[in-house]
Amino acid sequence: MEALNHLQSFVLSAELGSFSAAARRLGLTPAAVSKNVARLEASLGLRLFQRSTRRLTLTEGGERFLQQIGGALSTLREAIAGVAEEGGQPAGILKISMAPSFGRSYVVPLLGDFIARYPGVIPDCHFDNRQVDLIGEGFDVAIGGGIELTPGVVARELGHAHIVATASPAFMQGKAMPVHPSDLAQFDGVTRRSAGSGRLRSWILRDGSGGEGVAECRPRAIFDDPEAMAQAAILGVGVALLPMPHALAHLRSGALVRLLPGWHADSGPLSVYYPSKKLLPAKTRVFVDFLLEQFRQRDFAAQIRPD
Repeated sequence: MEALNHLQSFVLSAELGSFSAAARRLGLTPAAVSKNVARLEASLGLRLFQRSTRRLTLTEGGERFLQQIGGALSTLREAIAGVAEEGGQPAGILKISMAPSFGRSYVVPLLGDFIARYPGVIPDCHFDNRQVDLIGEGFDVAIGGGIELTPGVVARELGHAHIVATASPAFMQGKAMPVHPSDLAQFDGVTRRSAGSGRLRSWILRDGSGGEGVAECRPRAIFDDPEAMAQAAILGVGVALLPMPHALAHLRSGALVRLLPGWHADSGPLSVYYPSKKLLPAKTRVFVDFLLEQFRQRDFAAQIRPD
């Protein structure tokens, strides 16, 4: 196993471009990774990296060695992960990325049952309002929408997200209800800033008969989190264009009312993402299967349909 650790340190350092990045993935210190690589170089009698204070560069021999062992090491790691179980049960740390408000509302409530069913698996939950690099950052699973399907990543859909216009009853008191998306320009709005571009989001709402219109309010407050937007709308700050998963509970309770019934924007699928591997670790496989089962039992996809 010591030799395997040396090889892992080398391959990750080469792929990520630094000992520090490799150390974060492996849970080691940069000094430990550097030492592992040095020991590998000593055992091979070959310098693998040109080192400087600014960058880490593979030598010609290092490039050749990486090509020779990269695929084989990945297969070996997957094989070890596949059998690393306690008493035949899935085990290990499961690194999960999820959108903060969606994760808190829909995923965290399921974790108790998952842990009871698979006590050897420890969910390591990261709440990210951004698109993570599933493979590059070492996540086993990501849950949410808008994650790019890069080579080596699989997506299983949980439901389709739609954007609807909402406001609190108190905010709408004494105001004429909008009948077309363009009418929203007359209202103060709780707007959302795109995490990727930094721009304010606007939506084109469509109805079932081919009509469409741009939905833009006068910005009264700006957020980067849909659950915070929902809370601000409940407090009467303005109209909020919300994903149905975040609007649903508040619409059911009456804290928010739906504006422009029949109009919505499609914001794409909500999915569970995981690396495509021939030998998917058991901890990942059972979590994905569990999540799909639970969302299906709760009829999540039907609940968040906008009409």
